[in-house]
Amino acid sequence: MMKSSPESWRHLRPGMVAVLGMPWDENSSFMDGAAFAPGRIREALNADSTNLCTESHIDLSVESRFMDLGDLEIDHGKAAMDQIEKTVRMLLDMGVRVLTLGGDHAVTYPILKGYKNGYDKLNILHMDAHPDLYDEFEGNRYSNACPFARIMEEHLANRLVQVGIRTINPHQLRQAERFGVEVLEMRAWRPEITLDFDGPVYLSVDMDVLDPAYAPGVSHPEPGGLSTRDLLKVIQSLSAPIVGADIVELNPKRDPLGISARAAAKILKEIASRMLEVSGA
Repeated sequence: MMKSSPESWRHLRPGMVAVLGMPWDENSSFMDGAAFAPGRIREALNADSTNLCTESHIDLSVESRFMDLGDLEIDHGKAAMDQIEKTVRMLLDMGVRVLTLGGDHAVTYPILKGYKNGYDKLNILHMDAHPDLYDEFEGNRYSNACPFARIMEEHLANRLVQVGIRTINPHQLRQAERFGVEVLEMRAWRPEITLDFDGPVYLSVDMDVLDPAYAPGVSHPEPGGLSTRDLLKVIQSLSAPIVGADIVELNPKRDPLGISARAAAKILKEIASRMLEVSGA
């Protein structure tokens, strides 16, 4: 595992995009394994069968504004959430844009706490098969089924748009209404749809937003999802600045052929490309 520490951040400069692994899945509601994802995504990203060029012709292998900080050594319980929040805030204070590799979706809540007070109008674009809006799940308010309920309760975002949803239940429908969440369910998805935001965007990509044909290596596969190209089009068509992002819920235990890790690596490259393009540094 490639470990990260503040001592390794001395080359960071404002406007850079930093990849930070968060191998943490203790709040997974169904099965563990997502904690192994950061390493597998890096293996796919650096595989000899491909390269680090993005579709907009940015070569990340020579891009001085792109840096992999390795994996954060994460504690447990509340200490882990405090640690994640503090680390993200430190990087943001340096003017760095953080691209996180989870981990399960529970990591998004402490990450967004790190953004608190940093942006007046932060929008969240949440790509997922599941809305993750449970008030609590099996007694755990910090489950990976709950992060967006915590985020909206604490007013960590001005607007939350969810795309790809196809498992919403009555409780989560009520939660979406309570918090004013804009839910674009998968049954209403059309490839020509564009998403407009007035202000900076935090992008959260749960790998199960993809149909299992494209990403079988997840803990909660749900048929009827986006194609990889659909997802890339959403990322590439965003005009608002992406000020942070996470890629979560890849489960290497369910991905023996590495198909899902390859998809995650591709998504990482295209998110990084958009973050670099908008930075204008």
